[in-house]
Amino acid sequence: MSREEVLSKLQKIIRDVFDDEDIEVSEETVATDVDGWDSLAHITLIGTIEDEFDVKFAMKEVVNLKKVGNIIDLIMEQL
Repeated sequence: MSREEVLSKLQKIIRDVFDDEDIEVSEETVATDVDGWDSLAHITLIGTIEDEFDVKFAMKEVVNLKKVGNIIDLIMEQL
């Protein structure tokens, strides 16, 4: 799976988790760019990502994720 495919799938996941089909996601997207992306939503999002991509992140990795590009990096490492 390419980075672009991962980004596309992440955009769908983020739209579903935040129930907003208008969210546009790039590798530079950060939590403050998305309404409702707080710490609780972050954990929900990470759990959904782990399920959808069949990956598992360590807690120390999760707390250091600052932008979507960081999430893609971790996913790509495990694919």
